[in-house]
Amino acid sequence: MTTKYLPYLLMGLCWLSTHAFAQQDTVKTLTLEEIKIQNIRLQNPVNSLPSTHGLMVVGGRKSEVISLSGLATNLAEKTGRSLFAKIPSAFIYDMDGSGNQINLSVRGLDGHRSWEFNVRQNGVMINTDIYGYPASHYSMPIEAVGRIELIRGTAALQYGQQFGGMLNYVLKKPDPSKNFSLENISSAGSFGLLSNYTSVGGTVGKFSYFGYYQKRNSNGYRDGGESESDAQHVELSYQINDRLKAKAELSRSMFLYKIPGPLTDAQFKEDPTQATRTRNYYSPEIWVPALTMEGKLAENTNFSLVGSGIFGQRSSVTFDALANVPDTINSSTEKYAPRNVDIDNYHTRTLEARILHGYSLGSVRNDLSISVRYFNNSFDRRQRGKGTTGTDYDLTVIGEFPRDINLKSQSIAASLENQFHLNDRFSVSPGIRIENGSSQMSGTINYVEAEQVPQEIEYDFVTLGINANYQFSASSRLYAGISQANRPVLFQDIIPGNPLTVINPNLTHSFGHNLEIGWETQPKESMHLNATLFYTFIGNRIGNILIEQDDTTLIQKSNIGDSGTAGVELLWDWEFLKKDGFALSFYTSSSWMRAKYLNGFVAGPEGNEEIKGNRIEAVPEWISRNGLTASHGSLQLVLQHQYVSESFADALNTKIPPASGVVGLIPSYHVWDLQGIYSYQNLTFRASFQNIFDNSYFTKRPQMYPGPGIWPSDGRSLVVSLGLKI
Repeated sequence: MTTKYLPYLLMGLCWLSTHAFAQQDTVKTLTLEEIKIQNIRLQNPVNSLPSTHGLMVVGGRKSEVISLSGLATNLAEKTGRSLFAKIPSAFIYDMDGSGNQINLSVRGLDGHRSWEFNVRQNGVMINTDIYGYPASHYSMPIEAVGRIELIRGTAALQYGQQFGGMLNYVLKKPDPSKNFSLENISSAGSFGLLSNYTSVGGTVGKFSYFGYYQKRNSNGYRDGGESESDAQHVELSYQINDRLKAKAELSRSMFLYKIPGPLTDAQFKEDPTQATRTRNYYSPEIWVPALTMEGKLAENTNFSLVGSGIFGQRSSVTFDALANVPDTINSSTEKYAPRNVDIDNYHTRTLEARILHGYSLGSVRNDLSISVRYFNNSFDRRQRGKGTTGTDYDLTVIGEFPRDINLKSQSIAASLENQFHLNDRFSVSPGIRIENGSSQMSGTINYVEAEQVPQEIEYDFVTLGINANYQFSASSRLYAGISQANRPVLFQDIIPGNPLTVINPNLTHSFGHNLEIGWETQPKESMHLNATLFYTFIGNRIGNILIEQDDTTLIQKSNIGDSGTAGVELLWDWEFLKKDGFALSFYTSSSWMRAKYLNGFVAGPEGNEEIKGNRIEAVPEWISRNGLTASHGSLQLVLQHQYVSESFADALNTKIPPASGVVGLIPSYHVWDLQGIYSYQNLTFRASFQNIFDNSYFTKRPQMYPGPGIWPSDGRSLVVSLGLKI
């Protein structure tokens, strides 16, 4: 499957090349660095990035920029279906309570804490531990974000190996014309929501500064699903001279979520707001420091050097059992059962250098992007500790942790990509990424023999890619690319979860590629169209199989098979009426995905069962968001409908769920939202009426955290906010 689509891509590139050179002497001169689709009249448009951005080559890729300044959305609760409303194939599932974390995926990948992306804040990587646990536990308030940049999977060469690509949250910037400015956004809403965000910033001479403080509390949609969060950020920049700038940043986020527990299908049907747990808690606290030096080495050569870190912990105290197993007081002891305590500690240190150099070879202009990344991480994982029988958030452990292990990782990676502007319309960007690293696991697992615990994983990756861009005009382009990617073996893949699970010394990394070809055009100021065909191949996927050892059936993590996801993405944004200051526009952001296992076996009730032809778990075939926007002056109202088709919870495609609700069909669902925004002078008012028809639905049946079973999404709610700028 890795070569099936290559002939079509190569034919397309050949046609582009032939057509481009034929046009070379007759076309009007265009400067590609200045070309990007800019939707002037559309409400809340999604724009694309220029051919170079942030010292990286972007030409020939699908890129999307979401501006949040005028977006009618629920900022306080980070409502993903409205934040990413115009991102086709974007799938957001609910897991940590409203407003705590964004779980985003695209093109049929896994949305768990957005870990299929290289996630960044202001260009600084915030994945917790690339080799250990690549999820992003750090969570900034969306009120602080100015725009969100998304470059799809063919960006893997320059950012990292992730199949999803790069997701960058760019924070707001200080006003260069003011010594001091202040912004406050206060929100209140259903289920006891109260949120306050305050930021200050300004520019004094060569110094500029920006900082914020945010705090949010909510009782949650479900019984006992309270959460509280706070976040801070401070940054100071100094313009040393006209060629050099220094910046220091420090960010922190924390939330405490009282987990109401999973539901069975019967419980969900009876009352989706009920709780099956009253003593379960989860809390990550993460610090992100960063030092940046950026500037010019020469007239056409820019550089940046970033030293950053991820420090903190992720803790939970839970009664772990299936949804149909109640957590009750023991009649003989008159106490609850002891809870499990898990504590992860992260110490991630990263140094990243980038150079973008513009040069010419004869008549061919070039953009050369070079990056080098080094990280040195230490990840402590203590699990299954015997906790208290209490009901509060208490990490006290009685005795030792049954699993007390450490993973030390280091890696150095270098990427090189050159964008050849073969003429004023056509560019080709080949690239290569080389990565070398290793992880060493040590410690104790009380049900594993001591000599089996030390494990070492080698990471030696060489990945290639090529992208092409043909610019028909300043507002119309054809883009295509293919890039290799991989999913490394993670810490959790080599830790046996229980005495019936064994370590697999032959486990290998998952490798594959992303392929895309698309057309983006803006035929007039009031219309924007972006249509993309894509294919994602993932080989050597990791899952569970059954093995026989000493006449005992055991579970082992293994490479279970290959998968392929083919799909179509469409964004059509059209302002079809504009008269006397009143405007009506329509958008559809829709995707169709055919996600299948190409071969493989996984553990099942009847032993290892074949999954060839089965649908990939948690990948809906259709995701469609459609909206109608009405605006007049500073007032804007958006009515949106989201449809997500059914999917399966497991690779076996189990349709009828067991009593526990762990696996089974995830039914299709419809959600309607009405949201508005109004600005007057320095005030901004937002209102979000979400899930208007109070539809009961769920987006996933997690197999592990936050508990196996059904996790209902929020019902009808209203959130209002008032923003003030001084």
